[in-house]
Amino acid sequence: MRRTKQERQQKLRETIEETPFITDEELAKKFGVSIQTIRLDRMELSIPELRERIKTMARDNWNETVKALPIDEVIGEIVDLELDQRAISILDIKGEHVFSRNKIARGHHLFAQANSLAVAVIDDELALTAKSEIRFRRQVKEGERVVAKAAVKGNDEKGRTIVEVNSYVGKEPVFQGIFEMYRSNEQKERQK
Repeated sequence: MRRTKQERQQKLRETIEETPFITDEELAKKFGVSIQTIRLDRMELSIPELRERIKTMARDNWNETVKALPIDEVIGEIVDLELDQRAISILDIKGEHVFSRNKIARGHHLFAQANSLAVAVIDDELALTAKSEIRFRRQVKEGERVVAKAAVKGNDEKGRTIVEVNSYVGKEPVFQGIFEMYRSNEQKERQK
């Protein structure tokens, strides 16, 4: 069943409101139209592109919340954050993130995304990585989107906060890390 332009645009607006991080490519598939049609519809509706929607949400929702580092120092775009609980960030792998010869992402970008997310989730003015155990599960290629999910697991015997970060491309795990985080209120945590 073919929709009219007006019906499609109404559904497009609703879809983006429900799923703000949906790509133009995903929208094109969902509505059975070209990517260009989706872009034109977004322009007519004054809906910014995905990257701008993510930046706006991060600025509006987490700029004052992230305590341990400025929001613009987080590698990737934070899309969800509950301090000392969990956080999610998205990193689109582009040409500057990959080796020119094989278009595979350099590992330090995946690590930086996970590490900065582990810092950002800490509810403290100072959070530093004391130790990490990491594992790369598979190569990530240019054009793929990496979604990193951080979960605070508790404190160790030294009072350091343990943060587990798992990164995915789609549903496939590509990176995992356990981060032992020093925080300025580490002494307070030890006394609890």
